[in-house]
Amino acid sequence: MENVSNIEKLESLKSFQSTISKTEKAFAQMTEKGANTTLIKKRLNALYIGLALLENVWNQIPHPYTQEELAEARNILTGLFPSIEKIYTKSKVGSPQRTLLKRRIKSLELAIQAIDTLSNE
Repeated sequence: MENVSNIEKLESLKSFQSTISKTEKAFAQMTEKGANTTLIKKRLNALYIGLALLENVWNQIPHPYTQEELAEARNILTGLFPSIEKIYTKSKVGSPQRTLLKRRIKSLELAIQAIDTLSNE
């Protein structure tokens, strides 16, 4: 896994936590409305796994996930890139939204690297 500064690590962990929080709120709203929550459940689980893997690699915190769960999470996290990158491209240069999206993209890339690293061990 690439060398990551402590600042990037902290920003990536915070980005994941923020994304999880937003996704949990969306899940709660969808559940309340009786909407289909299958996709958002899968995304939320993949985000939990991504965060756990970053914490595992950087802070040696153990994780309970199987290789199959890691592979599924990797696919789901990879699938988030097109929509995030589309919003990033449309966002105004120098805006807070663009900064957050850039951090989100970086944190997802690092989580995927962490999954790849552990999957190859």
